[in-house]
Amino acid sequence: MLSILMPVYNERERVQRAIAEVLATELPTDSELIVVDDGSTDGTGELLRDGSRDGRVRLFTHAENRGKGAAVQTALAHAQGEYAAIFDADLEYDPRDLALLMPPLLGGRANACFGVRAFDGYTSHSFLFVLGNKGVTLACNLMFNVYLHDIMTCHKVMRTELFRSLELRSQGFAIEPEITARLVQRGERIFEVPVHYRARATDEGKKLTAIDGFRVLATLMRCRFSRA
Repeated sequence: MLSILMPVYNERERVQRAIAEVLATELPTDSELIVVDDGSTDGTGELLRDGSRDGRVRLFTHAENRGKGAAVQTALAHAQGEYAAIFDADLEYDPRDLALLMPPLLGGRANACFGVRAFDGYTSHSFLFVLGNKGVTLACNLMFNVYLHDIMTCHKVMRTELFRSLELRSQGFAIEPEITARLVQRGERIFEVPVHYRARATDEGKKLTAIDGFRVLATLMRCRFSRA
């Protein structure tokens, strides 16, 4: 079974559609959806609690905003599947692509698979956003002597037991590079497949900022020189 971990923060306009699209997706294995409302203040939490839910959905709540990493860890702690995947509620990714990430794991070729985004004029947030993404990916490749294409992708699927063993610390968006770094340090060969992507504009709720880029680099440095 695949446990889909969905961190949610202030996504009132999108979260119901995101949940519906995930549940409608045909996957090569059974699935469950674990939604964590990370202290939303825009009515997202009330919307999730008041709505009737499919039996495959479980909802957990943080009393206050703790960050994407903390929400992912809460969801991961409750995962019941053999495999776990992160899927954001912002609709930038296509949940149908989760099916593309499963075959390498089901076939025993890898224990982790990432979805690589193709950035172009229609799907990209901005030149600086793409440059920053490529910059931190290059930094990761140099620090850990690997060749990956997109360490910040949300589309990460891996064995749940492996995911839990990474002992992640990052509370915010820096959980993405931390996952990558810890997998590489474990000697895991990360399988990569192309996925669809359409970035939101800032006025549509895009939450990443330049400050997050520096946090990502700091996280990579910490992981490179420390196992803690």
